[in-house]
Amino acid sequence: MSAFRSHGRGHLNGPVLVIGTGLLGASIGLGLRGRGVPVFLSDPSPTNQAVAVDIGAGQPLDQLGDEAPELVVVAAPPDVTADVVSRALADYPDSVVVDIASVKAAILAELGGRGADLARYVGTHPMAGREKSGPVAARGELFTSMPWVVCPGPESSAAAVQTARSLATDLGAVVSQFTADEHDEAVALVSHLPQIMSSLLASRLQGTPLHALSLAGNGLRDTTRIAASDPTLWVQILGGNAGKVVEILYGVREDLNRLIGTLEEPLAPGARLDLAQLISEGNAGQARIPGKHGGPPQAYSWLTVLVDDRPGQIAQLLTEIGEIGVNVEDLRLDHSSGQNVGMVELSVLPNKHDHLIEALNDRGWRVLQ
Repeated sequence: MSAFRSHGRGHLNGPVLVIGTGLLGASIGLGLRGRGVPVFLSDPSPTNQAVAVDIGAGQPLDQLGDEAPELVVVAAPPDVTADVVSRALADYPDSVVVDIASVKAAILAELGGRGADLARYVGTHPMAGREKSGPVAARGELFTSMPWVVCPGPESSAAAVQTARSLATDLGAVVSQFTADEHDEAVALVSHLPQIMSSLLASRLQGTPLHALSLAGNGLRDTTRIAASDPTLWVQILGGNAGKVVEILYGVREDLNRLIGTLEEPLAPGARLDLAQLISEGNAGQARIPGKHGGPPQAYSWLTVLVDDRPGQIAQLLTEIGEIGVNVEDLRLDHSSGQNVGMVELSVLPNKHDHLIEALNDRGWRVLQ
C-alpha cells in the first residue's frame, strides 16, 4: 500500500481535489473553503468548472502544482464513478479517494475487479440536494445537519476512513457508517422507492382534465413533489441499485395485488377488515419514521390558520406564535380554491395545541382545528 498523510486532528488540512463541479461537488468546495481548506477543481465541462471557480468553490486543478492532495473527492455521475475513482487512485498514489455517488456496492465491486488500491478508497453518500442543479445552485451550507453515510470496504484503512469521516464532519454533516450492501438496501427503501412511487402516481395525471386537477390539495402535492426529479440521474441510480429495488417492488406488487383483489369485491366477507388492516399497516410504518433532530417518533397536533393572501401575513402569524411562546414543529401552506386566502397548517406539541388555538383566536386569527 502506498503511504499517505493522516491528519491526526480529525479535520482536513488540504489540499482537497474535487473532481466534478455540479451541485454537490461545488457545494463541497464552497463548504471546505469556508473552513480555510484549500480546494482545487476539475471537471470535463470547462463551463461547469469555470462557474464553480467564479463562485469561489476552488481553484482550477492546473494551479495545484506538484503537491499531492490530502483527499480526492469524486463527484461524478454514478455510471462513470468507478472509472473516475480508479483513475484518481492511479494518478494520486499518496491521496485518499472518496466518491459521493448514491449507490455503493456496484462501484466497490467494479473497483475490486480492476485491482485498484482499495486501502485508500472509501465510498460515501451525502444525503443532501436541491431541486436545482449545477454549480450555480451550490451552497456551502448544503450538508449542514444532513446525513452523510460512510461505507468503508473490507480493505479500507483506518486512516482513509478517518479522512472520509472528517470530510463529512468538516461540512457539518451527521455521519453514519454502513457497509456498501447495508447502504444500498437502506436507500432502496427510504429514497429510491419513494421516487418510483411518486413518479408512478404523477404519471397517472398526464391525461387528467384540468377541472379535476383543480381539486388537488396538499395530499397530491406532497406525494408527487419528488416526481419532478431529473430522469437522467434516476436512470443511473435505479440501474445501479436495481437488485435491491426489485426486491422491495416484489413486496409492493404483492400488496397491490392484495388491494386490487379486495376492492374487486369490496362487500365480500373480510373485505372491510382487510382495507382497515392495510391502512393500519401504513400508520404503523409511518410512526416509525424518526422525529425531530433524528430523535424517536413523536405525535404532534395540527391546526390550520386562515391568512389573507397578501404580503407579510405569514411572517406576522409566525411572529405572534413566537410571542405566545409556542414552538412550531412543522409547517405546510395551501391555498383555498376560488378564495383569496391561504391556509397555514401548523404542527405543535399536543400539550400546546389548545393553548395556541385560544391565544390565536384572542388575537383575531381565524383558526380551524
